[in-house]
Amino acid sequence: MQTILFDLDGTLIDHFTTIHRSIAHAQRQLGLPESDYATVRATVGGGVSVTLERLLGKQHVDAALPLFREYFEQIIFEDVLALPGAAWILEALKQGGHPLAVFTNKIGDHSRATLKHLDMDRWLDAIVGTGDTPYRKPEPQFTAHMLNLMETTSAETILIGDSPFDFAAAEVGGLKCYLVATGSHSVTELKESTTAAGVYNDLYELGNAVFKLQRETSTL
Repeated sequence: MQTILFDLDGTLIDHFTTIHRSIAHAQRQLGLPESDYATVRATVGGGVSVTLERLLGKQHVDAALPLFREYFEQIIFEDVLALPGAAWILEALKQGGHPLAVFTNKIGDHSRATLKHLDMDRWLDAIVGTGDTPYRKPEPQFTAHMLNLMETTSAETILIGDSPFDFAAAEVGGLKCYLVATGSHSVTELKESTTAAGVYNDLYELGNAVFKLQRETSTL
């Protein structure tokens, strides 16, 4: 049975408001200009350290990271939402017998806490993020780690994400990749910047096109 790896932010959940608030907090504490929501949303994807470096400059990352984490953990559940179709596709695929995992650059502890809060962890066999290994997407060792953890092969696994980082993580491991435009990039941007097997507006569209799922297969 095909194993399916899901990215988290922008693919299964919308945590952008919380991320933006936490980055703005770190910037205020350091006396730096605050980034607006749209800028932060467009920057998320490579992990919090990468996002902070892009927004604040490399010289401020070490000081900003603990400020970000402390504030993020205080407000972690305040603004998070499951994206349309997320619970639906996870439930339907799990019922179909697919091994499922989250494979993300989000901090692993934050990922597990958030998915438990949203009651979405019940469909997942593994949740792996930054800090759980020495790696992050798109390093090939991270993709290899996920394949080993899930006891699968690249030919038997697909990756579903929302960004070029996800496509690159799939490409280095020889995985087929499908993308949704529910995160930091539009359909046009994803088609122009990747050669993903398919790019869709949302998970409902992807689920129907790739897995032939119908929305009535789930009440979620």
